[in-house]
Amino acid sequence: MFRPLFVFIGTRYTRAKRRNHFVSFISLTSMIGLALGVVVMIVVLSVMNGFDHEMRTRVLGMVPHATIESGEPISDWQSLAAKVKQNPQVTAVAPFTQMQGLLTNNGKVSKVLLNAIDPALERQVSIIDNFMQQGKLDDLTPGSFGIVIGDKAAAKLGAAVGDKLTFVAPEVTVTPAGMFPRMKRFTVVGIFHVGAGEIDGYLGVTNLQDLAKMHRWKPDQVQGIRLKFDDLFQAPRTAWNIAQQLGEDHFYARDWTRTHGNLYQAIRMEKAMIGLLLLLIVAVAAFNIISTLVMVVNDKKGDIAILRTLGSTPGQIMAIFMVQGTVIGVIGTLIGAVVGIFAALNVSAAISALEGLIGHKFLNADVYFIDYLPSQVQSQDVLMVCAAALVLSFLATLYPAWRAARTQPAEALRYE
Repeated sequence: MFRPLFVFIGTRYTRAKRRNHFVSFISLTSMIGLALGVVVMIVVLSVMNGFDHEMRTRVLGMVPHATIESGEPISDWQSLAAKVKQNPQVTAVAPFTQMQGLLTNNGKVSKVLLNAIDPALERQVSIIDNFMQQGKLDDLTPGSFGIVIGDKAAAKLGAAVGDKLTFVAPEVTVTPAGMFPRMKRFTVVGIFHVGAGEIDGYLGVTNLQDLAKMHRWKPDQVQGIRLKFDDLFQAPRTAWNIAQQLGEDHFYARDWTRTHGNLYQAIRMEKAMIGLLLLLIVAVAAFNIISTLVMVVNDKKGDIAILRTLGSTPGQIMAIFMVQGTVIGVIGTLIGAVVGIFAALNVSAAISALEGLIGHKFLNADVYFIDYLPSQVQSQDVLMVCAAALVLSFLATLYPAWRAARTQPAEALRYE
């Protein structure tokens, strides 16, 4: 019967007496501080989730999950692909050949990794076709020596669709007149933009047969086959098992963890560490409730004494102030959650607008693996942050409430 009364009193005590507005101000700042801590934690965790998502979908959507290669050119790659597809975790297979070198255009030079593909099969293992700004992969026909480059490389070279680029291979041709670098003219047939500076700036795509000629191989020979898995985290173990099952010593496997694994693990570790540090910020904001409740206890000593003389037990007095602190925590957490979700959903657009306003790029594609600020709100993170804030707020009420319960009526009323 008395519980609703104690809840009402505890809620009413979130505001102090009229003569002591400072206590009310402290209650408000504690609530705002907790809300800001929740907002910051939700936004930062959402940004880290965004980086994690973009890493898995865009960057790892462009680079192979795994490859099966050989020290010698592979002639019958179709039969090799048929054997690999027997593994249930392999969802798609495509041939590839690579060659590093330089692209030049009108005196401008850029390094490039030429990736030769079969356009029809490449769509099954790569997302590049979804990010074509100009042209299409089907323009990479055999014998045309066409090339598709990223927009960053195109801007650096001053190239557009239809322009001729000179590819300089890291080999030399010996002639009676001396040694000359091997060069070949390629025609730009497409430009893509993935949003990952490393890929947009240094990856070039051409036809399998064209690069085979550059290697002086037969038209049907390739360097290896690219594998796409249903679960990319199973790629290291599964690719190794596939290479072992092929039963030939000259086949070996490589997977994405060798090229981008450290970056991905760094993102996951940073999310955990930043989450822990931000939780400490929320803890500081939550424990400001302690100082608020201690001041309220001093302000309400007379009321506490009256309630004690009317028969309230120490436990009931303690419950009143626990309710007050919990109310502050709940309101602060709810405000922080609403504002944090709204901010996390709009932080990418806000940063883009700010970059356009000041004319400065915060995430330079030459430094970071993506050139924009991604954000992805995950419900489990929001629930975790809110639960942590509520638990810390509740723990912060225990000491002041216990101190209020120890108030002696006679001593409290002595100076009233």
